[in-house]
Amino acid sequence: MSEQPNLTEADTVKDDLAEVQNLLAKHKLVEEVSRRQDSGRHDVVESLVQRQHIVELRHLFARLPTVTVALILSALPEEDRLVAWKEIAEERIDSIMELLSEEICEDLLGDAHHTSTKVMVNAFELHNGRLRQITVERPAQLANITPIWVDLVAPTPRVREWVGKYFDLEIPDPEDLTDLEASARFYIEDNGEVHLHSDFLLDLEDESRNVAVAFILHKDILFSVRTEELPVFRLQRLRARTKPGYVNDGTDVLLDLYAADAEYSADRLEDVYAELESVGKKVLNTKVTDDEAGNILADIAWQEDLNGRIRRNVLDTRRAVSFLMRGKFLSPAQLEDSRQIMRDIESLDGHTSFLFGKINFLMDAVVGFININQNQRVSKLTKLSIIFMPINIVAGIGGMSEFSMMTSGIPWPLAYGGFTVGMGVVGWLTYLALRQAEQREARKKLEEARALTVSASSAK
Repeated sequence: MSEQPNLTEADTVKDDLAEVQNLLAKHKLVEEVSRRQDSGRHDVVESLVQRQHIVELRHLFARLPTVTVALILSALPEEDRLVAWKEIAEERIDSIMELLSEEICEDLLGDAHHTSTKVMVNAFELHNGRLRQITVERPAQLANITPIWVDLVAPTPRVREWVGKYFDLEIPDPEDLTDLEASARFYIEDNGEVHLHSDFLLDLEDESRNVAVAFILHKDILFSVRTEELPVFRLQRLRARTKPGYVNDGTDVLLDLYAADAEYSADRLEDVYAELESVGKKVLNTKVTDDEAGNILADIAWQEDLNGRIRRNVLDTRRAVSFLMRGKFLSPAQLEDSRQIMRDIESLDGHTSFLFGKINFLMDAVVGFININQNQRVSKLTKLSIIFMPINIVAGIGGMSEFSMMTSGIPWPLAYGGFTVGMGVVGWLTYLALRQAEQREARKKLEEARALTVSASSAK
């Protein structure tokens, strides 16, 4: 009797999984059909049918239990999982991630489609070696916790005021972080407060950008302030909540955030490698038309921009970690963690430099194909001009008054008809002569290539 509920629950999860897979299959089918339609019909299909399946999927996830949603995400293929992940409500993300494997969590967080901009104040305190997250909505709640990390996302001036008043410090406005001079981004106050302003990479499907984050280390508590949610912060919260002893104080949290940022940058570099490999196959294995070259150049420009942002991000992280190491307030274990972060960043520098070289090579190759296409068009125009050059000479002679005098005894239709046929014959003979010259040149190059091949084989 005790096994019957478990069997029933498993059957229910299977049914829910089948329904999710059915909706995803319909979504992909409609998406494929819409891509084949013209622009007008594409809009109609996408708005009337495609969004219907997405809405149904969102409503299905909204009424399913958290455990069921986690099991479904684990069972889905990676491509379907990313589509389904976008339709889960923001407030359920953290609880669902706690039930997923770390590998799946990193893939989903790397996709970075959940970027909440609502006002949030989350405090984190140690509980049995793990971070325990507490959402703070009122100042009175702070009296009942002993946090090592206070995380503020898009705080209003009022929220910044009462948080700063309670902890006796000034919380900066996240909207003003990008206006700071570089020399004012890392400093220590007279009272011992450590201030750091760093950029964290946010790579979305349609754009990539660097988001400024302010850190304050005050009385062993880390305060972080930013305008929006970031995958690195969500991943850090997940690890600290699920792994005992992962962090012990605010400085540990700060160093782990920088380490997670380096990991996130490395993951994005892998995506750049994959995209450039795909672009390279298009450039090197096929003949590229002008339209295809334009699309390839756009893809290369996107990857170059992302690679540049990653390089800027890791350089900023290096400066921040170097500042912490020079500050002489890190423990020996934290110093070793900092050195490992610096080593990871050094390896990323080599990858970004290599990618810049590869991007330049692909850019030059595409521009070369464009030049080849243009030269071929110019060559065709040159051939036409060569063919019509003798025709133009003959036509000029026919337009002279002497020609009229010479043909005065011949009816003009016969005279000018014969003259026109003669011009056509001259043009045709010129075309044949030009074609024969090209064929002779092609045979000569082929014989030279065969001779080189034979000599190379003999040398071996």
